[in-house]
Formats: sequence, structure tokens, C-alpha cells
Amino acid sequence: GHAEDTPVQLNTPGRRALYNNLLRGLSASTSTAEPYVPFGEATTKDPLELAILIDAAVKQVRPDGWRGIQPRENIIKAELMKILQDVAAVERLFLIIKQQNEY
Repeated sequence: GHAEDTPVQLNTPGRRALYNNLLRGLSASTSTAEPYVPFGEATTKDPLELAILIDAAVKQVRPDGWRGIQPRENIIKAELMKILQDVAAVERLFLIIKQQNEY
């Protein structure tokens, strides 16, 4: 389900899962003293924009039958790395993506 304040762009379970995990990850890793540093190709740390960007990227590059086949999973991870440029974030979000049926 979604809360009343859930943005309308989060219209799929995958996007909501990405958004919620990005929101949690960014709030835990940012502080007011930290300067703004964009994620890879992303120009923002906004979890909504990142979730939409990641959703589109995964849907564009995912090969058929990718789950459980390391070389195919690595294609998705490589695309995530272009966006996030953080190995820990890629691994954390990949596990979320892997659980979503829409991908």
C-alpha cells in the first residue's frame, strides 16, 4: 500500500520499493555539514528522481531471465553503478530490484 503523502509518480511496487530504500539510505548518510555531491549520472540526491531514474534504467537494460544468472545480473549492476557510483548502494538496491516482479 501507500501512504497519503506518497508521490503520484510512484505508481508501481518497484518504484515505491526503490524510493523507500533510497529515502532511508540518503537520510542515514547525509548531514547538513556535507556538501552536495551528485550520484553518477544523476543530478540530484532526491530519492523520487533517483527511484524513477533507476526504474527506467533497469527496465531498459535487463536481459530476459536475468535472475540467478551472474553475467546477466552484472549487466543490471553495471547500469546501477553508472547512476549511483557506490558499490554498497548498488548491492543494497540490487537486492530490492531482484525481489520486484516487474523487473
